Amino acid sequence: MPSLFYSFSAVSISGELVNMADLQGKVVLIVNTASKCGFTPQYAGLQELHQKYSDKGLVICGFPCNQFGKQEPGDNKQIQDGCLINYGVSFQMFEKIKVNGKQAHPLFAYLKKQLPDFLGGRIKWNFTKFLLDKNGTPVKRFAPWTTPQKIELQILKLL
Repeated sequence: MPSLFYSFSAVSISGELVNMADLQGKVVLIVNTASKCGFTPQYAGLQELHQKYSDKGLVICGFPCNQFGKQEPGDNKQIQDGCLINYGVSFQMFEKIKVNGKQAHPLFAYLKKQLPDFLGGRIKWNFTKFLLDKNGTPVKRFAPWTTPQKIELQILKLL
């Protein structure tokens, strides 16, 4: 039976609808991001993982969010330009969304339910990460302070 993850879709930062079903057979790392956060330099580490493993089946999905300290104030074009200019981001970025509350994107509502943290299902800050296996099963949630490099071994186990 296919994972529920594959029933979701999201709009890319450039405005195209992306179906998660297109990621079947891939290891997926989903991250809520922000451009003006203390963790923003993690974009570089995420880009490094993308460059090392995208050809082996890793897909990184960045979802900008302005719910934490208003650290993502820009529009989609400003976010896209900043990611490219400052960090050379070439992995998949999506339009700005909400990850908590009644207006949370359905994908994040699902991920939080599947992998609640020790304080409950809410996302606490920018750069919370969710790792999904090749079957679309959410397998691990990582705190914002967990750097992309610290996730690398777990990604390798799933590839």
